[in-house]
Amino acid sequence: MQRMTALFSAALLATGLMTATAHAQEEQGAAQDPMATQQAPAQDFSDDQLQQFADASQEIAVISQEYTQRLQEAEDESAQQEVRTEANDRMIEVVEDSGLDVDTFNAIGQSIQQDPEMMQRVQEMANQS
Repeated sequence: MQRMTALFSAALLATGLMTATAHAQEEQGAAQDPMATQQAPAQDFSDDQLQQFADASQEIAVISQEYTQRLQEAEDESAQQEVRTEANDRMIEVVEDSGLDVDTFNAIGQSIQQDPEMMQRVQEMANQS
């Protein structure tokens, strides 16, 4: 159970990188509504989507650990930014390869933080894969 919670925590931390970069790329120079990202509306996700999230989360946790190490070894801000960008690109690729888009992945991540039953379902799915 602790392993799965740590796994999802790492994955959710990683999605923070994806979200920041994706928003920066999509909305270069556009003003954002800070309340828009505060609370995700409750959504119903299919079992397939939750399974895709569970699978992608496991891969993202591994990537996150790998790049955290590289980030700590980076010598300056420029090198750190390069590591972050590379990690972000790999995580986005994993999410998209899972069959989800980044927005759906992030929405599921936010939902499982707010819904213990959904968190349990996703953990069970991850344990079975």
